[in-house]
Amino acid sequence: MDDVELKRRTKQFALRVMKLVTALPLDTIGKTIGTQLVRSATSVGANYRAACRGRSKAEFIAKLQIVIEEADEFCYWLDLIIEGALLPESKVALLLDEANQLTAIKVASRKSSQSRP
Repeated sequence: MDDVELKRRTKQFALRVMKLVTALPLDTIGKTIGTQLVRSATSVGANYRAACRGRSKAEFIAKLQIVIEEADEFCYWLDLIIEGALLPESKVALLLDEANQLTAIKVASRKSSQSRP
């Protein structure tokens, strides 16, 4: 998978999350978790784009680490949605899987970049 495809995939991920958030309850908990979901999901794509424009290997790796952290944080918020019964698990399962896949891809990319001279 190349950079162009990953940029497209992370943008689609954020757009899907934006739609999901509209299904959350409009109470304080739903709004708070919704804000965190959108923040972490959009950060995945934004920081990946920044990584691709990194001026050095170290900057690229640092930005990838942020992508990994934000994708993992997103999984945390989805776990709260599932365990708190804010939405049915079936409604969030595909996004959780996508976040885990994006995390795995970025971890592999970071490891690969770190091992290169």
